[in-house]
Amino acid sequence: MEESDQGTQRPDSTPEVGEDAVTTVGQPASSTALTEEEQEELRNELAKVEEEIQTLSQVLASKEKHVAEIKRKLGITPLNELRQNLSKSWQEVTASTAYRRTSETLSQAGQKATAAFTNVGSAISRKLEDVRNTPTFKSFEEKVDNLKTKMSPTPSTSELGDVSENSTPNAEPVVQQPVVEQPAGMTLQDPELH
Repeated sequence: MEESDQGTQRPDSTPEVGEDAVTTVGQPASSTALTEEEQEELRNELAKVEEEIQTLSQVLASKEKHVAEIKRKLGITPLNELRQNLSKSWQEVTASTAYRRTSETLSQAGQKATAAFTNVGSAISRKLEDVRNTPTFKSFEEKVDNLKTKMSPTPSTSELGDVSENSTPNAEPVVQQPVVEQPAGMTLQDPELH
């Protein structure tokens, strides 16, 4: 039988999904010329193979149950398995040459970026120091310090009930007005004159 099947191909021998293989083979094909004896032999072989498939499916299901029971007894959960698989996969990825090359490239890029940021920071610091050392900035800084000194209250050595040395007993206390320096070109106008 095998000798006669080797040279011929039968396109209608493969059943469609969901189609019963026995009924498909049982229907005589118009293009195939099988004898009754060959058809009976093929039907028997088909029945054997289907029975083996069913047996193997049952054995596989039994083995899967057994594996699940062993894993349950060992405390292996699907989450643990997933973690182990991910860990193993990550180790395989990190061991690959592509990962090592990418890692080295990113490391070099990071070092170059760090060096560039350091250089920029140094340049900015130098520039700010240069600005701070200019005569204009020093003049402005001195004026701010003078203003700060003049505006801050001076500590008093006498208490409220004491009379100061410069005042007479019935004289009104002298109130000092703070002196404010004006920028060049500006004049201070007395608000009482307006």
